[in-house]
Amino acid sequence: MDDLPADWIADAVALRQDLHRHPELLFDLPRTTGIVAQTLRAWGCDEVVEGIGRSGVVGVIKGRNAGPTIGLRADMDALPMSEATQLPYASQSAGKMHACGHDGHMAMLLLAARKLAQSRDFAGTAVLVFQPAEENGGAGARAMVQDGLIERLGVERILGLHIMPGLPKGQFATRSAGIMAAADSLRITVTGKGGHAGRPETCIDPLLVCSHIHLALQSILSRNLEPTQAGVVSVTMIEASDNEDTIAPQAIMRGTVRTLDEEARDLIEARLKAMVPAIAQGFGAEAEATYLRDYPVTWNDPETTEFFANAAAKITAIDSDTPPRMISEDFGFYGAAVPAAFGFLGMGDGPGLHDPNFDFDDNLLPTGASVWLSVMSCNT
Repeated sequence: MDDLPADWIADAVALRQDLHRHPELLFDLPRTTGIVAQTLRAWGCDEVVEGIGRSGVVGVIKGRNAGPTIGLRADMDALPMSEATQLPYASQSAGKMHACGHDGHMAMLLLAARKLAQSRDFAGTAVLVFQPAEENGGAGARAMVQDGLIERLGVERILGLHIMPGLPKGQFATRSAGIMAAADSLRITVTGKGGHAGRPETCIDPLLVCSHIHLALQSILSRNLEPTQAGVVSVTMIEASDNEDTIAPQAIMRGTVRTLDEEARDLIEARLKAMVPAIAQGFGAEAEATYLRDYPVTWNDPETTEFFANAAAKITAIDSDTPPRMISEDFGFYGAAVPAAFGFLGMGDGPGLHDPNFDFDDNLLPTGASVWLSVMSCNT
């Protein structure tokens, strides 16, 4: 971190706060991608490729010596939510906010790019991946992989780093195997018979059926999964009548399922699809469950994870066996294509991710950039 000039760090802070002030969503990132591409060129990248995966930006920097090609990934998109921080650089775009640290991820990687391009004191090639659409099911990682990111640029392994409130400030944390859960979408349509709420005996109440389905879904976790397996089934939305005096003829339940391995994922889907129509039939109703597999498990390749942890340990304190988290990321799409590892950079106490009061801690920019620099210096 001592090798990063103070004026470079100040530039990175100003850049981060500017990106925070102007958040953009999913693949629609014209201002953000323009700034990233312009900065990569200004700071000396050998090659800048735009438009991979619709709106991804990739910078390529070659070291002095031959060696492997490593991808370093930062995400770019913000969240569709309103900011409550009232900071001088708070979002100027209504209903959009960088509440997950992606502004900081970009600034850390750009700061590292500046040093890598200036020094060239590493082996191999750094492929700096600025990815769109990580949030809200956009699957920007899948789009970049499908657009040939790995093959076109010869990426041999790829690493990702994400800020994490609740971990000690500046600590790097990772683990082998599953570090974040698969995220799947659940939609259940229950069809009964509508009518007057004062005469429920003439109706088949789909909300009553939904209540029993909601409770029964939790039994999958407690009575079907192995005790050592992790799973979450959360019903987050139920839509029915828009009139308090009317029993609707139909109700729709929506939610999410999170798992850390494919066996648990398969079991939950199978049990869910068997239980839902059977429960509805017991009430004289009908029900159909739709299960959509969205993001895969973020799976850390053991050898790549060890390499990542060893590089980070040269910069900061590390936890190489952090507990897995049931939050999700689309980074797993990279891991399905090439050996991959993902880690967290602790931000200490404060508002959590996706909180309207969240803000990235600019004091961590040199730490994150230095982790990326250490990765490339350890690349042999």
